[in-house]
Amino acid sequence: MEQVRKSREALRIVKFVLFSASAGLIQASTIALLENFTGLPSWACYLCGLVLSVLWNFTLNRKFTFQSANNVPIAMAKVAAYYAVFTPLSTWGVKLLTEQCGWHPALADGLAMLTNLVTEFLYQRFVVFGRSIDTAVPKEKREMSEE
Repeated sequence: MEQVRKSREALRIVKFVLFSASAGLIQASTIALLENFTGLPSWACYLCGLVLSVLWNFTLNRKFTFQSANNVPIAMAKVAAYYAVFTPLSTWGVKLLTEQCGWHPALADGLAMLTNLVTEFLYQRFVVFGRSIDTAVPKEKREMSEE
């Protein structure tokens, strides 16, 4: 029983990382396009990329990683609360690293994305979806996988 739980959790982490990587590609592509084809500052490009990647990542992880049947607006509000803290801090960090410390924007963005990966998994796993994990999986299927 414990082994099943551990392997299910390991698979959940792998899925989260893979979906986050796809969201990271969306974010990095958006940032690169905006930086190369607009006059927006790096922090504004980062912010636009972040918003697109959050919507993508939330949708995939709710359905496939956490398999949650909980109330989508409530879950999204919890994610919005996370980003209400993370976004200003990471935007400020990217701005500080690029404009005052001379970091290349891609390096600053990468650090912000890595920080986001770790903290968002923990937040979604324990706060957003904690008690609703696997509730979208039929009970019979859940019980069979636990045997």
